[in-house]
Amino acid sequence: YRGEGVLPASPRDVWECIKPVAGGPRTKWDHNVRDFEVVEVVSDTVSVCRTTTPSAFMRIISPREFVDVVLMKQYEDGTMLSAATNVEHPLCPPQPNFVRGFNYPCGCFCIPLPGEPDRTQLLSFFQTDLGGYLPQTVVDSFFPASIAGFYSNLTKAVKALKA
Repeated sequence: YRGEGVLPASPRDVWECIKPVAGGPRTKWDHNVRDFEVVEVVSDTVSVCRTTTPSAFMRIISPREFVDVVLMKQYEDGTMLSAATNVEHPLCPPQPNFVRGFNYPCGCFCIPLPGEPDRTQLLSFFQTDLGGYLPQTVVDSFFPASIAGFYSNLTKAVKALKA
C-alpha cells in the first residue's frame, strides 16, 4: 500500500509526530498504534522495536504485535526517512493476547516542499501480513480506511503541535 499527502506543517513538525521512538506522540494520535517500545538500540540510527495495535474493524481484527528493525535517516535536502522490516529478536518472543504480524520492507518519507517551509509531502509505503486467519476481503477493506485515518489524524496532530 502507498499513502501520499501534503501536510500543513514543517518537515520537522511532521517528523516529530511520526518518528518511531518510545514515548513519542504517535501512540496518542495514531489509532492503529497502542504502544511502541525499543527492544534494542543497535546504533544512533538503527533500533529493534515492538509495536502493538488495538483490535480493529469492529473487533474482527484482534490486537497485533510487530517486531521490526528500524532505520531513521535525514538527507542533505532535509528529507527524513523511517524504514523498517520484520525481524525476530530473542528479547521479544510472541506475547499472549497478540497475533504476531509481519512488516515487509516499509517506510515513511517526510519531504520538504521547495519554497513552502510550512508544508510537507509525506510518502508512506507498507506491505503488512497481519497474521492469523483473516480473510483477504477483510484485510483489503481495512487498509484503505486505515491509511485515510492515518493522514487525517496526523494532520490534526501537527496542527495541535503548532498551536
